[in-house]
Amino acid sequence: MSIGLIGTKLGMTREFMESGQSVPVTVIKIEKGRVLDVITHEKRGYAAVKVGFFKLKNSKLTKQMKGYFAKKNTEPKRILKEFRVDNNEQYKEGNELGLEIFKDKKFLDVRSKTIGKGFAGVMKRWNFGGLRASHGVSVSHRSHGSTGQRQDPGKVFKGKKMAGHMGDKLRTMLNLEVVKSDLENNLLYLKGSIPGSKNSTVFLRESIKNVTRKTIKEKFDAKVKAAAAKKGKK
Repeated sequence: MSIGLIGTKLGMTREFMESGQSVPVTVIKIEKGRVLDVITHEKRGYAAVKVGFFKLKNSKLTKQMKGYFAKKNTEPKRILKEFRVDNNEQYKEGNELGLEIFKDKKFLDVRSKTIGKGFAGVMKRWNFGGLRASHGVSVSHRSHGSTGQRQDPGKVFKGKKMAGHMGDKLRTMLNLEVVKSDLENNLLYLKGSIPGSKNSTVFLRESIKNVTRKTIKEKFDAKVKAAAAKKGKK
């Protein structure tokens, strides 16, 4: 396990690679985190680091949180997140963490909230086909039809696909390729799209799966190398 970061989704653009290939990317503004607490095995039975992100006004704090931040001698933070780590000896209270912790990472996992769609019917929410367009069906063309049974069991099962609140749920995307890192401006460019609207909060972590696929740059370099070897043989 390792420490992750939190950022803000700025939107999408494209990057031109060395090969001339145009790659769609999502731009994320990374927020620097401050280590607030180092949790040890002796204290709580596991090793972890508590990190705070995003500045917050004092007026927005409860009395308890004002006391907490005063005790830690740091400015108030809006999001407090605990990361379990294998070795917490390298972290000290007050340390700042930024984009540099993902310096050599090629793939990252991203977690963010999907765009809320409000109350949606079954055709939009679950891709139902709807009822027949004619032959006696009136007024209920987009309805979901029967939802339960009669006498036995006499109820609608939990999880039944029905109309309801759509979107606004946390979703994780695994193994997104890091196309570019801008350490000066704290910007991270990830290949493809990620859930959520502009200015939504994004949670980033090191990829938990062992990714064996090549990046776009590695594929291009391999292609150039193969072409050079072929030319040398001739």
